[in-house]
Amino acid sequence: MSLPAQAVAALEAFQAVGSWEQRARLLMQWGERLPALPDADKVDANLVQGCESLVWLVGHLQDGHWQFSASSEARLIRGLVALLLARVNGLSAVELQAVDLPGWFEQLGLSRQLSPSRSNGLNAVLQRMRALSLYSENRP
Repeated sequence: MSLPAQAVAALEAFQAVGSWEQRARLLMQWGERLPALPDADKVDANLVQGCESLVWLVGHLQDGHWQFSASSEARLIRGLVALLLARVNGLSAVELQAVDLPGWFEQLGLSRQLSPSRSNGLNAVLQRMRALSLYSENRP
């Protein structure tokens, strides 16, 4: 499966830096570039369950491809979510089901820095994306 353009850009950026300090800085920069989610979308219905930090997620289907927006108050989580969005935005529901989350963060060189709780939280975000896509596909 080919990667969305944003994912390729993320991969190139993270593979170009060597140290964890540089990766951490880059991670924060990705989080800062995440477009702000309107307050109207920061409602309980859009909160992702299973995250220690507050993460709001909204998604919509556009010409058979998913576009997600998300926000978090936690800087590190915002960066990780931005990288997840780079990986999944533009995918179909079927492609979304096939995303290998641990593999993606391994490719970025970030997997060692993902604590179990952060890993679980990101997995919860991806599961929510998958659920939204399946729910939408199965609606009349």
